[in-house]
Amino acid sequence: MVAPGSLNEFLSAQHCVIRVALTRVRGSSPRNEGTEMFVAPGSLWGTIGGGQLEFMAINAARDMLRDGALHQDMDVPLGPEIGQCCGGRVELNLTRMRASDKWAAKERAAQREDVLPHVYVMGAGHVGRALANLFQHLPVRCILVDTRPEEIALCAADVETRVSAIPEAEIWSAPEGSAFIVLTHDHGLDFLLTSAALERQDAAYVGMIGSATKRVKLRNWAHKYCDGQSIEHLKCPIGASGSRDKRPSVIAAFVAAEVMAELTSETAATALTGANQAPLRAHHHDRKGRSA
Repeated sequence: MVAPGSLNEFLSAQHCVIRVALTRVRGSSPRNEGTEMFVAPGSLWGTIGGGQLEFMAINAARDMLRDGALHQDMDVPLGPEIGQCCGGRVELNLTRMRASDKWAAKERAAQREDVLPHVYVMGAGHVGRALANLFQHLPVRCILVDTRPEEIALCAADVETRVSAIPEAEIWSAPEGSAFIVLTHDHGLDFLLTSAALERQDAAYVGMIGSATKRVKLRNWAHKYCDGQSIEHLKCPIGASGSRDKRPSVIAAFVAAEVMAELTSETAATALTGANQAPLRAHHHDRKGRSA
């Protein structure tokens, strides 16, 4: 059984846990070096890529739990002999976790959480809420922003929510490398927020909902009122997949894929490694946007 919730919750609830870590990867593999999975007698947290490799690792870990073993190394070729055709080879380290090991794993998880890319969904209408529903399951920190508290209240996703009378301030104070998706209830506000995001010149993604016609109108508006600001790096229409289905959930799926492609690109990964990810805002916000 795969355990829900955070790694912190999983490790706190389980007394006996084996940490499974990919310590070396040669050739093609389902996951990268450093990937962790945690195996308890009746549940597990994380994945090293599924398939026969993961099945073998889980069985080995549970044998260790049953027999009281402390450590085991595995060297597995990902070929036809195990029913997996990646073609690479991986080395695994399996270790029974002490209290100090659990603490260290929680610290690593917290550090990964701290450097997650920020995705600002500017507008909590139907598509905005559908995006929040998707991003809550992805490795990002999603912030849903709207001027209307009644729309924010309709969001059931586990993301940060902020009611802001000056939503462009959220864009000004966002960390470097953030993604901004603009889809408010007002075209004028869309233009203002999109211009603010483009002006930063350090966003991983700037997208605005609309059509080719709306893009032209924004270009003309920016030229007239924003000192000739270029919209070359703007995605508009967003999620332009060619699908004719306009349901919010479908639009959101294409947009989320578009954003994640940018955030996980080689360019974004390089920038993230060297960037200072500390937010510029003065206050820390929790998952629902409450100041702490």
